[in-house]
Amino acid sequence: MTPLDGITVLDLTRVLSGPYCTMMLGDMGARVIKVEQPGKGDDTRGWGPPFLEGESAYFLSINRNKESITLDFKQPEGRRVLARLIEQADVLVENFRPGTLKKLGFDYASLAASHPRLVYCSISGFGQTGPRQKEAGYDAVMQAEGGLMSITGGADGPPFRLGVAIADILTGMFAAQGITAALLARERTGRGQEVDIAMLDSVIALLTYQAGIYFATDAVPPRLGNRHPTIAPYETFRASDGDFVLAVGNDDQWRRFCQVAGIADDDRFTTNRQRVTNYAALKALLDERLAGATRGHWIAGLTKAGVPCGSVRNLQELFADPQVAARFMMAELQHASIGALKQTGTPLKLSDTPPGLRTAPPVLGAHTESILTRDLGFTPDVVAALRAQGVV
Repeated sequence: MTPLDGITVLDLTRVLSGPYCTMMLGDMGARVIKVEQPGKGDDTRGWGPPFLEGESAYFLSINRNKESITLDFKQPEGRRVLARLIEQADVLVENFRPGTLKKLGFDYASLAASHPRLVYCSISGFGQTGPRQKEAGYDAVMQAEGGLMSITGGADGPPFRLGVAIADILTGMFAAQGITAALLARERTGRGQEVDIAMLDSVIALLTYQAGIYFATDAVPPRLGNRHPTIAPYETFRASDGDFVLAVGNDDQWRRFCQVAGIADDDRFTTNRQRVTNYAALKALLDERLAGATRGHWIAGLTKAGVPCGSVRNLQELFADPQVAARFMMAELQHASIGALKQTGTPLKLSDTPPGLRTAPPVLGAHTESILTRDLGFTPDVVAALRAQGVV
């Protein structure tokens, strides 16, 4: 048994935030029916290179554990099919611009009375309310507008966005959390509800202690590169053969670090407050000392002493780590056209009802016929007529 056994999710999303959300629900055992545009599919099916046997590596990374049906619900017949699918769904997830589905009669207000148990999740850039609700949301824009880029990058350089679309991914995670909370509430009340998740809100929630610093001081936090604003030393350092991270989180760890590094007692650095206050002198001392040996030397000694540290690894180094294998964070699924397909695993480890990676990402429309005939009871002749009209 998986946590969401018996739950059917109708996935009207595309690109990243929505598909990441529904992939998480699929990993937890929900049946996810991904509705895609006939002939084209999710936008990310065309994003690349790289492609594997014509399938986008980007799309493949976020669409496992799903079935794919092609459906043009801008057409009247397509809307009738979508209405039938909604009748069988526990959850509907969409990430259209606010107001788009209302024009077609598929917004939450239009469905709530006839589908009182439906959990309806809307993912958007700015949310379903507020003066900017109609604006589209894109990850890079949200990292900028949400304040994240202003605190990311070198102190003397330009702002940077993260190397992954963190605003999209985080929004998908919050959406999955909201949906599972709404499903739990439904068990108690018998009622579904609307889940309104905004990318801007999600990025703001990510700011945590940086926002706390701003609220406490009214001072705008600056970019500090890899340095931590309130802990030192807590950043990257250059060893003789590469970069590594040193994360000294308390004064006891500092004393143990000094023993390994051969640094004498210095009243300027005894407490974390002193180390932050005297950061320039601390940084100069550590840069000189740590550059004198390899990162393997430092990591071995510091790890033995219980001082948090780690190499700055590329993905090849990461996925060669036995720890990654032990935690099943690299998996392999059999894809219909590719064969063996590597995937990142799920970080959710549940002892009694564990999630699972069951099926590879589907080729476009792979389940159209089976869903129409098995789930909706359409005859082969009806399916053929829908294909001829371009509805599916």
